Amino acid sequence: MDTTQPVQSAQPAPTADERRQMQFGIFSVSDITRDPTTGRTPTEHDRIRAVVAIAKKAEEVGLDVFALGEHHNPPFFSSSPTTTLAYIAAQTERILLSTATTLITTNDPVKIAEDYAMLQHLADGRVDLMMGRGNTGPVYPWFGQDIRNGIALAVENYALLHRLWREDVVDWEGKFRTPLQSFTSTPRPLHGVPPFVWHGSIRSPQIAEQAAYYGDGFFHNNIFWNIEHTQQMVRLYRQRFEHYGHGSPDQAIVGLGGQVFMRPNSQDAVREFRPYFDVAPVYGHGPSLEEFTALTPLTVGSPQQVIDRYAAMRDHVGDYQRQLFLMDHAGLPLETVLEQIEILGTEVVPALRRELAAGRPAHVPDAPTHAARVAAAGGPQDVTVYADADGVTGRSPAVQPA
Repeated sequence: MDTTQPVQSAQPAPTADERRQMQFGIFSVSDITRDPTTGRTPTEHDRIRAVVAIAKKAEEVGLDVFALGEHHNPPFFSSSPTTTLAYIAAQTERILLSTATTLITTNDPVKIAEDYAMLQHLADGRVDLMMGRGNTGPVYPWFGQDIRNGIALAVENYALLHRLWREDVVDWEGKFRTPLQSFTSTPRPLHGVPPFVWHGSIRSPQIAEQAAYYGDGFFHNNIFWNIEHTQQMVRLYRQRFEHYGHGSPDQAIVGLGGQVFMRPNSQDAVREFRPYFDVAPVYGHGPSLEEFTALTPLTVGSPQQVIDRYAAMRDHVGDYQRQLFLMDHAGLPLETVLEQIEILGTEVVPALRRELAAGRPAHVPDAPTHAARVAAAGGPQDVTVYADADGVTGRSPAVQPA
């Protein structure tokens, strides 16, 4: 006889409005880090399988988003996020799949257009992505670029990507890649609506400006920054969003990063997490755990402490649409990460949904989804280009209007 009892949520289920208004989820930077308490370092295979389990757990406990980073150097494993996300899409039903960085600087925008449109089809629209420059200098020349051109590459490459998803036939010439003549990116975006784009930035006002110019989302990955810097970056984006005619500042689409480690007793959380913090390369062996938690969003304590701190983010940046948490880093074992996700999904996020829904003005946009954006565009469209390419030149013939 099976006596297994279903996991009971510690919080009431969120309402439909609360779930639409804000998205909560997990992001991974895909580091491979030694566990300082056991001395064991996971293999690449271990971490790749673990990240799939983490995404599935996030869906199981009611989170909305799983996002995966992109790196091309050790100690990271995620060099091909679309491959991993497609695999996860086949094993999940509801969770939205995103990237914690898609390198707009060193990737060819043509391949980004093709790969993420393909992923969008495979996942039935459960896809968006976050553009980022990347800050690892040696990676740029590996892909034929120069980090000193980082901003210019981000601007030019995204301008091309934006057109490739919205124009059936593109003629284009720029500084950093070969020209395009009569080019059609395939497959076309699902239902005629491209994946939603977030522009991620830690410190570059030019990227906030870019997000505002296009009316896209701005994700301030503030995990290493104080709240004053976060306020400044989000304020700039909101002001420029209004400047470009997309709506009032509080209608701009904002996302934030976060880091937490929780136990029922805050002293136990600090005691357990400290060894990981003290030796993790990501923290740079700089400030103490106490200093770092005071200055950044890292919160190590009880679930209620996390709820209180992240509910207060709205006081600093206004109503926003997405909150992602970094959980699987610093060598934490998979079992511990899954426990943390359980606490996040059953205790913390339901309370945050209610807290952040209270008093939210009706004109503030909900978190972006494919279904909502398709409806806003007038319904699904078949945008397949039904035409044979020129077998000699490879060019797509000009598409004639119906």
